[in-house]
Amino acid sequence: MQTEAVLEHHSSQSSLRTGSKSWQYSDLMEKVDGYLMKYTNLVTGWQYRYFVLNNEAGLLEYFVNEQSRNQKARGSLPLAGAVISPSDEDSHTFTVNAISGEQYKLRASDAKERQHWVSRLQICAQHHTEAMGKTNPPLQSRSLSMASQGSGSSPGSQHRINQNSNALLGLSQLQRGSSLYSSRKSLLPDHLLEAREMMSQAQGQHRDLIQSIEGLPSSQGPSPLDQDLLLLKATSLATMTCLSDCLQILQLQQVARQKVPLVGPALEWLEPKLPDILKNGGTLPSITKGDGNTVGTVLEPLEMDSCDIAGEQEEIDATQEVDDSSPVEEEDLGAVEEERSVILHLLSQLKLGMDLTRVVLPTFILEKRSLLEMYADFMSHPDLFVAITDGTSQMDRMVRFVEYYLTSFHEGRKGAIAKKPYNPIIGETFHCSWRVPKASSSPTGVPKEGTSDCYNVRFVAEQVSHHPPVSGFYAECQERQMCVNTHVWTKSKFMGMSIGVSMIGEGNLHLLEHDEEYTFSLPSAYARSILTVPWVELGGKVNVNCAKTGYSAVITFQTKPFYGGKLHRVNAEVKHNPTNSVVCRVQGEWNGVLEFSYTSGETRVVDVTNLPVTRKRVRPNELQGPYESRRLWQHVTESLKDRDMEKATEHKRFLEERQRKEERHRAETQTPWRTKYFERKGESWAYYQPLWKTATHSSSPVPTPQNP
Repeated sequence: MQTEAVLEHHSSQSSLRTGSKSWQYSDLMEKVDGYLMKYTNLVTGWQYRYFVLNNEAGLLEYFVNEQSRNQKARGSLPLAGAVISPSDEDSHTFTVNAISGEQYKLRASDAKERQHWVSRLQICAQHHTEAMGKTNPPLQSRSLSMASQGSGSSPGSQHRINQNSNALLGLSQLQRGSSLYSSRKSLLPDHLLEAREMMSQAQGQHRDLIQSIEGLPSSQGPSPLDQDLLLLKATSLATMTCLSDCLQILQLQQVARQKVPLVGPALEWLEPKLPDILKNGGTLPSITKGDGNTVGTVLEPLEMDSCDIAGEQEEIDATQEVDDSSPVEEEDLGAVEEERSVILHLLSQLKLGMDLTRVVLPTFILEKRSLLEMYADFMSHPDLFVAITDGTSQMDRMVRFVEYYLTSFHEGRKGAIAKKPYNPIIGETFHCSWRVPKASSSPTGVPKEGTSDCYNVRFVAEQVSHHPPVSGFYAECQERQMCVNTHVWTKSKFMGMSIGVSMIGEGNLHLLEHDEEYTFSLPSAYARSILTVPWVELGGKVNVNCAKTGYSAVITFQTKPFYGGKLHRVNAEVKHNPTNSVVCRVQGEWNGVLEFSYTSGETRVVDVTNLPVTRKRVRPNELQGPYESRRLWQHVTESLKDRDMEKATEHKRFLEERQRKEERHRAETQTPWRTKYFERKGESWAYYQPLWKTATHSSSPVPTPQNP
């Protein structure tokens, strides 16, 4: 009877939500409440409970029903350090993982209501996590440099190999950790004290093992340099390092729990709230410094018709483009040391294999460009791109494409330190072009008479989907009758001390002069050593195929082996499928030297670092449309340049909140999203006016892209 009453009550609540919402939202400081289903256990299963989001206290509380909300909460979860993740199993379920390890598995009535709860919970969790990080600064006396860094797992630290035997064995790290926490013994529970003692014993056994191996006589029996023994030493060291890292995170988490009360007095919001003028579609007045100088407007206007603005094509005047003046490399990630406590709290809540697509990452790890612009930077050698069609044979053109492909990733990364580009907003676009001197790509080295001195390569990218995050980009050189169309869905996963990014999608290169189409996939990327100096490596197998010619290529990006080996290794084989013969092999580093070996015995070496880089041409921000990348993110970029992380976070949150509002607005008005430049073709996305269409049907009207 009680169950029926609860169900009946929830049914009436649902009808109230349908007619006039039982939950209302106001910007950022929203108190959300309403019925959700909560999973208890296998016996009880799912139960309806009344949930309340308390923003000031940073708590998610629940009650048996709405009538009992004035009584003591049946349960509550602190949101500081919590991770809120929509479930992949359906469109209604999501989980809230608290810093204590407790988890709520919840289910909304529909996808719209789930999105509403998730976005509000994530905003609240981010505020209180940042507040906790500021009130619990990193412990300066604790060095977080890993022994494995000294042994060569990080490019930024390879010159520090084997500084001393203690660093090699990771003993100094444990000793520093022991001295640090000896004064905090009362803060650690018994099980952590026991774990620390066991770690100390294990370190002793590890030290004995190393000494035994290194003390072996070289004249007889196995040598200290025996391959199996070296692997045993490396495995033992890596195991101890990982265990030490895990214990350190648990200890810091425990100290933070006792030092920073997660339940009790309400925490102040760290970021300024958006003023009411923004909620009504206005603009912020200019920020004025103390000396009276105007800095500039803070944010773009927020209007509900921006959905229509986002769906309109920008008018691109190529004559307005100028050579890009942005820095070639990113600055060092100096803020990581200051913000490590925030990273530790975030890492402690992530699970191996967890999808990071919707996890809000700290602002200070952002690269000062959008992901759409990063895709454009993979075209930094446009001379190699236009030279593909100059190949004198089918084999030559395939090898040229492989060369262009392998050399494109080096300039796509700005600097050795791994940073995360901005997640593009749906409807965001990026436009640019390159001028390629004809002499550099002409077989004779001399441009044809009566033609301009440069080929023009144009590029356009668009964020065509938000969930999942799909980007489409297209580049063409009309004079050479060639173009490339690609769609990519980036999917991130937590892998312990690294983050893996799968680039799911496919590219198609069209050489219209030869009537050839090349299909290719993309490698995965890995951000390593995320607690110290993060760096990027590529991994995975890439396939390139041309159905017409029968030529194919397999490119393998090799991740660094657990022990020994070089960084950024890559090898490739170009094969003629009808005869099953390999015609060319490539080996080397994708950011260094590549050696091409042909069956004829000929070899050719390409040093990627010595290749000339062509700067892209872009229009100044003031001439761009409101949804073009650089103008859209300009205030975030400026704040990052000024190292003002709070202001950068504020601007970033504003853009993300505007995207959520527009998404809700489209859902309420049942307005489908309309793309600008790309059309959906089954599981793929294609540019709406590709060269292979316009070259054949130049008189056809230009279609307006519509989603099916």
